[in-house]
Amino acid sequence: MAKGTRNTALTYVGLDVHRDTISAAVLDGSHDRIEVQRLAHDDVSVRRFVDSFGDRARIRACYEAGPTGYELQRLLTSLGVSCSVIAPSMIPVAPGDKVKTDKRDAKRLARLLRADELVAIRVPIPAEEAVRDLCRARAALVADRRRARQRVVSFLLRHGQVYRAGSSWTQRHREWLDSRRFDDAALSATYQRYLAVATIRAADVAAVEDELDVWFRAPIFADPVARLSAYRGIDRLGALHLATEVCDWRRFATAPQFMAFCGLVPCEHSSGRREWRGSLTRAGNVHVRTQLVESAWAYRYPPRCNRALIARQDGLEPAVIARAWKAQLRLSRRFRQLDARKAVRGVVCAAVARELAGFVWTEMTQ
Repeated sequence: MAKGTRNTALTYVGLDVHRDTISAAVLDGSHDRIEVQRLAHDDVSVRRFVDSFGDRARIRACYEAGPTGYELQRLLTSLGVSCSVIAPSMIPVAPGDKVKTDKRDAKRLARLLRADELVAIRVPIPAEEAVRDLCRARAALVADRRRARQRVVSFLLRHGQVYRAGSSWTQRHREWLDSRRFDDAALSATYQRYLAVATIRAADVAAVEDELDVWFRAPIFADPVARLSAYRGIDRLGALHLATEVCDWRRFATAPQFMAFCGLVPCEHSSGRREWRGSLTRAGNVHVRTQLVESAWAYRYPPRCNRALIARQDGLEPAVIARAWKAQLRLSRRFRQLDARKAVRGVVCAAVARELAGFVWTEMTQ
């Protein structure tokens, strides 16, 4: 169906979904009248709502992606209803519309669905979503570990204890931490609590990484993990993280579309002869953006292949290794050039991350 044209043979349903309730706006393609129903968010109510329609094949439903996940979409699909999950940031909003209610949101979704003005996201299969959640759990635990370690270091700094014998959180540093003693009982108890929490958080991260290790070789992820980890700065954990977050790389027609999905393109407001570009949009998937930015830091060094990278590339097709080396040459040179011109290295890293996004998209769509 051409964009903006109506199909009078279909019924469009906009769903405003919350934890306990669903507001359903039903728009028949043959007229503009919309009926809104409010139903409970449970299987029985949803099945009863679907049963109220004659031909389920005529129904086109949608709802915004959000905290309720994809279970409603999977339920409706199993009942024979075509249901899309919509990207919230891509829903058109009238500048003068300042009233927001569940009923109005459901009606707007139904009208925009009929006009084909909505952008649907790719719904992962349950296996992909499960591993993605495990990857996100690791990211959350890494953040918890960082905060716990920072509390230990800050506590010692306040009391004049500074480690200057090398890098922090090595085996040698840990031995130094264990040797710290305080005469005051309250200070000693506080320090032991902080150190114990940091130890537990480190053990949690190690445990979840062990659980993720088996998924590197799972049939659904083995190929993308192997190809993505051929690139410098992307180890197998990072490759699995990217693979589970993106899933279907071919849904992006071009590399700039994938860059925009990552939020690594500058915002722009240009009109007439005036052109203005600002900071990064930071829209789209924050997990993919974070991984690419972290990986981009590896390109601040001259091009080379260390043992870990050579091991990850072992057994891959020569064409994949050649593309990874081409990316390394380009991005390392780009990092040096921008670093000589820019005062803030974070800006340089973001620019390199944007180009890295283009390289990995090209790799996964070959």
